[in-house]
Amino acid sequence: MPVFRLEKNIIAFPDPKLAEADGLLAVGGDLSTERLLLAYSNGIFPWYNEGEPILWYCPHKRFIIRPEKIHVSHSLAKYMRKHEVSAVVERDFSDTMHRCRMKRENAEGTWITDAMEEAYAGLNKAGAAMAVEAAVDGVIAGGLYGVILGKNFFGESMYSDHENGSKLALVLLAGILQKHDFKMIDCQFHTDFLESMGGEYITYEEYMKNITDMMGTKSI
Repeated sequence: MPVFRLEKNIIAFPDPKLAEADGLLAVGGDLSTERLLLAYSNGIFPWYNEGEPILWYCPHKRFIIRPEKIHVSHSLAKYMRKHEVSAVVERDFSDTMHRCRMKRENAEGTWITDAMEEAYAGLNKAGAAMAVEAAVDGVIAGGLYGVILGKNFFGESMYSDHENGSKLALVLLAGILQKHDFKMIDCQFHTDFLESMGGEYITYEEYMKNITDMMGTKSI
């Protein structure tokens, strides 16, 4: 199947079901707030490297975590009992995102470009993106950020500066989302780490039902 080319002056996407086996659906367009909101409302997200055109993905099978099913291992639970652990919401969205970028850029490279940082800061200002960090004994240990639509959180990236930092941020996020009756945390792609935290595959049809059923509801 062809990969569709998007025009910057037309905010539209092809049918997500036309994506290739790896999820690649389209190329081009821009990272405007309007286009990003349309993308996420259809399970589409940008993922590309610096210097490449924007690539848009929509995997056929979706990997998610249901907030109420987040898995806390015995070792992590023991760690949380030994330390004072708390959630820090929206300390500084841009800084959290930049920390995610630096952790990956210094290790294996990252898709979080200058343009991505600017675009998601715009989503945050529009109330459609949020950052959550974990503080351990008063020190920020790790965090994550993602997009919010209705009662769904679309995870983008995470970082860890101290032991268990990203795990704690994810557990704390799930707790916050569960209190507000969120349906899912979209993980975008499978990883062993996310599976160990309770991740599971669902069909695109169930995934979209989670989105459309909750699009008109208040988030947090």
